[in-house]
Amino acid sequence: MIVTPVRAVVLDIEGTTGSASHVYDVLFPYARERLAGWFAAHRGEPAWTELMEELRIHTGDPQLDEGGAVAVLTAWSDQDVKAPPLKRIQGLIWAEGYARSTLTGHIYDDVPAALARWRRSGIDRYVYSSGSVAAQRDWFAHSDHGDLSALLNGYFDLSGAGGKRDPESYRAITRAIGVPAPETVFFSDVGEELDAAAAAGWRTVAVRRPGDPRGPKVAGHPTVSALDDIRLHRPTRREEGAWT
Repeated sequence: MIVTPVRAVVLDIEGTTGSASHVYDVLFPYARERLAGWFAAHRGEPAWTELMEELRIHTGDPQLDEGGAVAVLTAWSDQDVKAPPLKRIQGLIWAEGYARSTLTGHIYDDVPAALARWRRSGIDRYVYSSGSVAAQRDWFAHSDHGDLSALLNGYFDLSGAGGKRDPESYRAITRAIGVPAPETVFFSDVGEELDAAAAAGWRTVAVRRPGDPRGPKVAGHPTVSALDDIRLHRPTRREEGAWT
């Protein structure tokens, strides 16, 4: 069991707090098949206008029309491109699904108890995912374990923090949450993301859920199969002094 003194926890979603297969087998297809319908239903509304402008900037095509936008987004969806405009519309479509109770966010059984335990210990709890902040909020608010919103302090996405394999993104989160890098721990199932966080001075814990085809370990990082395998606590004054 790993025991680590920290002030803040930052959690990935896919493969860490929730099933990656739920994202790829349920959420992505759900949004993809509704792209054209969303544009038609919201044509001329502020969200439609903002998304079209974002797509024109991102693609470098100032003449991009609605049909072209749907084609671009569909291609990005098929290729799993981590493009902010795609993440934005996926979040908007999923929000409608959550509101209609046709979608729920998958959360591993150990996660709610871990979040509650860390909250009792006075440790701040954040999420950092490639999905939009809105999509992250919906995932936890409409989870298969109920509304977990109260167990989280905040959310970060590609638009707000940057790419997850870039150390500067983690430095940006450090500045935003006001917790020193050595007192922050990042949980993820992706080695390159953990490497970037470590390069920014964060502590890291890899999560590899049972049955993950990539194997049970992540090179260079302590690895757990569930959040029950780690105990976190706020640093004592002596521990704080060791990091200054």
